[in-house]
Amino acid sequence: MAPTTSSRRNVLKQLGLVGVGLSVADVPGWVLPALAQTETLVPFTDYPATYNPVSSPTNRTLDIRKIDGPLTPKDQFFTTQHYGHPAVDPATFRLKVTGLVNKSLSLSLDDLKRLRNVEMVAGFECSGNSPRGMEGLASNARWTGVPLRTVLDQAGVKTEAREFVFFGADHGTEEVEFRTTKVTVEQQFGRSLTREHAMAPEPFLAWALNGEPLTTHQGAPLRLIVPGWYGVANVKWLAQIHVQDEAYLGRFQARWYRTLRGETIDGEVKWKETAITHMRLKSVVARVTSDGARHKVVGFALTDGTPIKSVEVKVDEGPWQMATLDASTAKDKYSWKLFTYMWSGATPGPHTIVSRATDVNGQVQPTAAELENKKTFLEDNSQFPRKLTI
Repeated sequence: MAPTTSSRRNVLKQLGLVGVGLSVADVPGWVLPALAQTETLVPFTDYPATYNPVSSPTNRTLDIRKIDGPLTPKDQFFTTQHYGHPAVDPATFRLKVTGLVNKSLSLSLDDLKRLRNVEMVAGFECSGNSPRGMEGLASNARWTGVPLRTVLDQAGVKTEAREFVFFGADHGTEEVEFRTTKVTVEQQFGRSLTREHAMAPEPFLAWALNGEPLTTHQGAPLRLIVPGWYGVANVKWLAQIHVQDEAYLGRFQARWYRTLRGETIDGEVKWKETAITHMRLKSVVARVTSDGARHKVVGFALTDGTPIKSVEVKVDEGPWQMATLDASTAKDKYSWKLFTYMWSGATPGPHTIVSRATDVNGQVQPTAAELENKKTFLEDNSQFPRKLTI
């Protein structure tokens, strides 16, 4: 498979240094000295021969080999959903806030924009993102909107409120099973947050992505962003916030999005089900390029907001080597973190390259073998060895 030639400018773009307002002083020291006039893309040999990123009216995966900067363009940002894309007219849109509040609200986009207008950089992945889909269900963006707490404060949350349910405008027919009985109902997509999480400073109601109005794929005209959480929590086409005192047990809260793990307690394995909430520490090698003498390994890391202590890269059975975090992503708490490792002395033939992230609490990204006690495919944050030939 012939290598792909890129110009110096294209390589800069791949590293996120074109069009993002960085000066030379902002650029990490490893970037400019490593660049030759041309570089070649070294193809991974572990991609299936028939692999193509998904791009359909309802679903899209990101080709991580083509990450060209800190922010994912709107037409590349991954998307997946359960009930298709509802058409919501921004001119007539109203966000309803109901339930255990002092004052029910019905807010237009203009009403929301008058409350507050702030920005946040946040990246996330689908909880089903994994090597099975070449890690293409992850993206990063600058969101514009209003903190959720600002809206809830305007409504006035009652003291007995415990659960905050977020309903999208998307809905579908569901078969709900209770023991031997099955009931068919029409149900909106819904997810919930506890009072503690909903009233925290981070959750965000966004109407723009990278400075432009949300696309239909991204939940126009309004969506919830819960920084540091898996994508399912970031409800698109947000239509209603309902505040209640009991736990919400909708399909995508209590049944579909669960993880089953075996834990050894007092010498006996206990099987534990947990909800899909905060993202687990992950790093992924996305691309390798060559300037003839050296090879540049580029990738991204995701966390729940816990600072990353390090990202390391290992070639074949060699030692773990420190990668460099890109300053343009390291400064934002919830952004994905782009990293680069300069690989010298590569020998001709097949190689395996893998990365691992470690956070400031000492949590280390696990291997696939270390996740064998997890019996469901969600929350796969295992190390992802990549294959290539020099």
